[in-house]
Amino acid sequence: MRKIEHIGIAVKDLSKADEVYEQLLGVAPYKHEEVKSEHVTTSFFRVGPNKIELVQSDHPDSAISKFIEKRGEGLHHIAFDVPDILAEMSRLKGLGFRLLNEEPKKGADNKLICFVHPKSANGVLIELCQEIPSDAI
Repeated sequence: MRKIEHIGIAVKDLSKADEVYEQLLGVAPYKHEEVKSEHVTTSFFRVGPNKIELVQSDHPDSAISKFIEKRGEGLHHIAFDVPDILAEMSRLKGLGFRLLNEEPKKGADNKLICFVHPKSANGVLIELCQEIPSDAI
């Protein structure tokens, strides 16, 4: 893992959360994106080299809806940038980590993603992110 790619925050109302984080961080979001596979809409903020992803559910049965229902709004996951997501998934599985998906899938912000189950990471949901090469799109 090379660096923290972003910190994900679950929110009920993306428009309201955008206003709060725009005031808090002093910058506007640089991107809004619907991720149909996850049933969410995201908003990304960049502050220096750091990114914050706000995540709003688009469906009552989505993981984000269930998270907010159980825990309320707040920190949802920490994402790490990896150079080779398949190799990292294999490495983590070999060490006994439980992955939430067997194959990487397309996520927001031009990334391939995979989640590591929080039960195998001391209660923290970890997201692996690999930039999708522009020649692969």
